[in-house]
Amino acid sequence: MSDLRLEELSAATIVAVNSMSLKPGQEQFIAPVSYGTAATVVNPRTSWQRVVLDGDEVVGFVSANFDPDEPQEYFQSVLWRINVDADDQGRGVGRFAVEGVKSEARARGISHVDVIYEEGEEGPQAFFEHVGFVAVGETEFGETVARVTL
Repeated sequence: MSDLRLEELSAATIVAVNSMSLKPGQEQFIAPVSYGTAATVVNPRTSWQRVVLDGDEVVGFVSANFDPDEPQEYFQSVLWRINVDADDQGRGVGRFAVEGVKSEARARGISHVDVIYEEGEEGPQAFFEHVGFVAVGETEFGETVARVTL
């Protein structure tokens, strides 16, 4: 695990990202990775996407957006997506990716990062709470908005 590092999503890593597996039950809480990767094309100034590499192996993907001009507060600094390959979950890869997002937010002068998720038995709530996010509200669709203050 000492070889974990973040690199920009690239043509060389996108196939591996799209091939990552999930644990049973997780697929209902996450759209295909290709949905998230399209954000860079739409918002290249504000979108931040990285792969997590362990040595040369892609073990995770994280996507965030930083747009202080966004009218909806929870979209101003938001962790959009975090995927860790099923075989690598529980090894600290997700925590490492979240720390990368927090570091990028700090570098941009932002004081918090939000995440939006659906609650459910196999959902991401426990992970987000474990890495410091605290529920602060709901979206108009009933999804939980959680925040970590930097």
